[in-house]
Amino acid sequence: MPKARQQALGTCIYNGVFMDEKQRMLCGQLYLANDEQLSAERLRAKKLCWQFNRSEPGSDEAQAILSKLLEHSPKPHIEAPFFCDYGYNIKTGINFYANHGCCILDCAEISIGDDVLLGPGVVIASPNHPLDEKQRRLGYEHAQSITIESGVWVGAQACICPGVHIGRGAVIAAGAVVTKNIKAHTLVAGCPAKFIRTIT
Repeated sequence: MPKARQQALGTCIYNGVFMDEKQRMLCGQLYLANDEQLSAERLRAKKLCWQFNRSEPGSDEAQAILSKLLEHSPKPHIEAPFFCDYGYNIKTGINFYANHGCCILDCAEISIGDDVLLGPGVVIASPNHPLDEKQRRLGYEHAQSITIESGVWVGAQACICPGVHIGRGAVIAAGAVVTKNIKAHTLVAGCPAKFIRTIT
């Protein structure tokens, strides 16, 4: 590829290889969220969420829609309404439960272990916007993966921010905003979430 073309593409070149916007999104680079492919994939997910949210609770139809949307999640139990960006970046373990109004923005991988409970209104958000106004105006974003280990309980209206790792058996209090990693078997609360005590 000519050097002038590489310079024009800027961060589209990674280790000498051209990446499209989806590849850049998945590897944590700045990407254009209004890219045609990404826009189409988000629309697909929104349509499936719409279908799920209007299906009969507990029906085979509802479960079939979820299986199509969350292809890496074995029979999740999710209460409507539920919202996500893509679906294919959400990977849950067995016995996963999300209460009403859960929103998962999965621009990067969202890895969730077994026996995880999400209270109503929980937000798990992997994308972030640049501080630079011009980049935001152009539609640039970047995303960081989120890991929630097995046995975690996330209380109502809590928000899990990009790049966070929550250790096994931790409890996130209602309304907490988690901006940093949480150790296993700890209770955190507040905005931003802070250590309250160890769970014994």
